[in-house]
Amino acid sequence: MADSVENAEVEQLSWYHYNITRHAAEGLLMANGKDGSYLLRASASSPGEYSLSVRCASSVKHFQIGWDGSQFKFGMGSFSNINEFVEHFENKPLIGGDSGVLTLLKYPYPRDVEEPTTYEKVPSTRRVGQKTERAALENNTDDGVHSFASKEGYLTKLGGKVKNWKTRWFVLLKNELKYFKTKGDKEPIKTIDLENCQEVARDDSNGKGNCFRVVMPYRTFFCYANSTQEAEEWIKILQWKLENVNTLSKHRRSTVR
Repeated sequence: MADSVENAEVEQLSWYHYNITRHAAEGLLMANGKDGSYLLRASASSPGEYSLSVRCASSVKHFQIGWDGSQFKFGMGSFSNINEFVEHFENKPLIGGDSGVLTLLKYPYPRDVEEPTTYEKVPSTRRVGQKTERAALENNTDDGVHSFASKEGYLTKLGGKVKNWKTRWFVLLKNELKYFKTKGDKEPIKTIDLENCQEVARDDSNGKGNCFRVVMPYRTFFCYANSTQEAEEWIKILQWKLENVNTLSKHRRSTVR
């Protein structure tokens, strides 16, 4: 009984966003939130539990919140309800993962606003005092769509000269896809500029499942993920990036004319 009552209370929270994805949460908070903005969503990896997504400066961190039927669990702490958890971290900063960024819970992000999906275009706006200015599309490099659609994780790629497969840490940020020898490395092995990308598509021609190709003028990169879902996420966000890069390029060309 306590389980159903408490979950009903969670669902009534104005900042509980139900089953939106991790990337959609990042999109909302990066496009419209500010440092300390947060929202609660259902955990995709642990059914029955929750994830707290928090804007920490220029990135979004995600924190798993457990539920044992009577209390919420976070680290070594226990909380009788989610509001007690929030009140605690309004005064005691959360540590943002490996980066060590400290942030306080300041601004609940309500669900009763228009929520874009992960890969839809979010209008770029820049707040100045009480006014909001719409940034010109050609200057939209640090706001809106180009700032929030990011992804990182391990992929296994086919070598260019030596045709063997090696696992690398990939980071997609703005219009660049970088891969590193391992997570935590500061210098990438290579940076792929998506403004020159010609195609992103699923490709199982190399005998690998969950594989896709990234076609550049000088080379085609083949990568595969550990799961179908992960591969589809990479393909979808890369295709979305490519579509928006092409739209931006067309706009720039028409402006020059």
